[in-house]
Formats: sequence, structure tokens, C-alpha cells
Amino acid sequence: MIYGYIRVSTQHQVDNGDSLEVQANKVRAYALSQGWNSVHEVFSDEAVSGSVPVGMRPEGRKMLSVLQEGDIVICSKLDRLFRSSLDALQTAAKLKEMKVSLYLMDLGGDVTGNGIAHLFFTMVSAFAQFERERIAERIRDVKSGQKDKGRYLGGIIPYGYTVEDGQLVPDVEQQKKKKLIMKLHKQGLSSRAIATHIGEHDGFYRTISRIIKRELECSKSG
Repeated sequence: MIYGYIRVSTQHQVDNGDSLEVQANKVRAYALSQGWNSVHEVFSDEAVSGSVPVGMRPEGRKMLSVLQEGDIVICSKLDRLFRSSLDALQTAAKLKEMKVSLYLMDLGGDVTGNGIAHLFFTMVSAFAQFERERIAERIRDVKSGQKDKGRYLGGIIPYGYTVEDGQLVPDVEQQKKKKLIMKLHKQGLSSRAIATHIGEHDGFYRTISRIIKRELECSKSG
């Protein structure tokens, strides 16, 4: 079967000659130029951002669900189908594994076959790696900024603190106990001995060891 995929996200694209009708006509004309039978169905996503992965768009998801081995998908431009290089790499690889041919007209044809496929996958893989690194970097920056503002980002709550409205807030009683732990540590008591001295259960010595290690590291960095 021959399928087409078209998409617009804004009225601006329609007004500038990239309407759904224009894209559909290009898809059908391309199929005729290749000597194929008429296009069986054109999947059309209207008012859908390209940042949404193909498999999460209403018509994109429907298209992926009906494709079978030997089918062909035609799209007029790379950015009508993909905006994210990660999505492009993953979807194109999936189609290739399914033995479905993907023709992107602005890239010269089949990007899952032999011709320009190697170039396409090399190019998209490079951009996908760059995209992954950029995303990871942005996440680290956001988390670092939130951490500097005292926001709790999940995981184990540090001893001496509690969480209120997404913020780490000092726990008065635990802070007092933490100071006592460090005082006893300076006096040479072991973690187990400190646990006994402050009336905690025997297994608490592991927590005491972490508290001591963290406090010593903070004092060095400070």
C-alpha cells in the first residue's frame, strides 16, 4: 500500500503555500511520477506541533498502526514528519525494521532503503546525539538551579531536613542531633558508639556514618 502523511501546525503555514491540500497534491503527484498506483490513504494532522513525536499525533499514531511490510510512506518535507532528530532516528529505524519504505521528497527519496539512507541515518544520528546532550545539559542546569534555591528534587531526604511545599526545610530536632553527632565524632567515638549514646537503634550507625561523611565533605568544599 502507498500512504501519505501531511501536517500543518499553524495558519501561517497554510497562508504560505504549505496547506494540507498542497501537501496532499504533492504526495499524490510524487507517487504518479514513480509509476505507483494511487495513494491508498493520506494521514493528515492539522494544528499539531512538529515537536510532538509522530507516534503521539492522532493521525501519525493511526498511520503507524496500519503499516505492514512492503508499504510505502510519502511525505513532502522532513519537517512535516519530524521536528526532533531523536524522533526521526527512532521512527525511521522502526520503519526500516518493519521493511516499510519512507520517502521524504525534499531529501530526494527513500531514506530507509539503500540510496540516501546511509547519509540520512548518519546525519540524523549525529544530530540526535547532539540533541540528547543538549536535553541532558538543560535538565542538569534546571536541577542545579532548583537545588541552589533549596528545592527538593526527589530521592532520599537528607537527614536534618524535611520537605514543605517542595522545599527542603531544616528539621530543628534533627539538626540538634546532627550537631551532637559531629561533636561526639570529634571526641573519637565510633558511629556505633554514637548511635548508642544518643539513644538510637543499632542500625542507625549507617545513617550516622553518612552524616559524618557529608558534613566533612561540606566543610572541605566550604
